[in-house]
Amino acid sequence: MTIEAVSRQGDDLVIRLYIQPKASRDQIVGLHGDEVKIAITAPPVDGKANAHLAKYLSKQFKVAKGQVNIEKGELGRHKQVRIESPREVPEAISALLA
Repeated sequence: MTIEAVSRQGDDLVIRLYIQPKASRDQIVGLHGDEVKIAITAPPVDGKANAHLAKYLSKQFKVAKGQVNIEKGELGRHKQVRIESPREVPEAISALLA
């Protein structure tokens, strides 16, 4: 059984992420092994990167920040995030659902 970077669970999307903090800009980079690599500008200090990640993902998926839940990896670069009922799915992510 292979682990998928992006999967649907009901109306939700569960995404396995590899985070690159302190990047020059926020962007979905692409696949990094069996995870989706996302670069964010925030530093990994005092939860700033997690808050910034939630805000960035909420904009990408057109949901409220409260609908972006970090399920695993609060303190590391490897995370699992649940997007509750996304209204839009970025092209880079929808390509991985095929």
